[in-house]
Amino acid sequence: MTASSSGFLVKAEQVTKTFIKGKDRIPVLRGVSFSLAPGEAVGITGKSGAGKSTLLHILGTLEPPTSGRILFGSASQDLARLSERDLAQFRNRMLGFVFQFHYLLPEFSALENVMMPAMIAGLSHSAATKQASALLDFVGLSHRLQHRPSELSGGEQQRVAIARSVILKPKLLLADELTGNLDTANGEMVVDLLRRLNQETGVTILMVTHDENLAKRMQRVLVMRDGMLA
Repeated sequence: MTASSSGFLVKAEQVTKTFIKGKDRIPVLRGVSFSLAPGEAVGITGKSGAGKSTLLHILGTLEPPTSGRILFGSASQDLARLSERDLAQFRNRMLGFVFQFHYLLPEFSALENVMMPAMIAGLSHSAATKQASALLDFVGLSHRLQHRPSELSGGEQQRVAIARSVILKPKLLLADELTGNLDTANGEMVVDLLRRLNQETGVTILMVTHDENLAKRMQRVLVMRDGMLA
């Protein structure tokens, strides 16, 4: 499965992943090949255990493939050839992540949580504050800037996490079952927010979910079965 003729942002070539547990070898991905075009919004759906999250983690360089290649950008940079230090820099510059659990820091406000990646990257406090405030306004939380995570609903916490994930303007946003802890209404709101981000900022989005109806809100839907994309 390929991206448009204009090229790809990220491409998986015959990616496999096998986990070793004692004497057992557990194949999870069995030769996955596909690509994402710049600006695409793609959903991957499938049953639990099909390999969706494993593929997402490999694309996000959080774990290596057993075999195959992950290529990124017009220069077809092979991510497997990068050192751990270069991979960390690549993740910080190019990728955004949103997970089922929001991982917000409980002692900080919503504004401070969103500011954190920008501050770590070296932005001034004033610049980070301005960008974080604008993003929280974008996700509909301008009235909750000083609230801590414990004072926010589940849907609000996930919207803060989305704002945090894009403050450094990543090229690719990876979303892993981000609605898993939300009710239907909040889940739909969060996925609609991803589509707005995609349409208004051009960030490429790959979302994995077991919810077929939510996956269909993306431009393109792929189905994973037994470690393969159908």
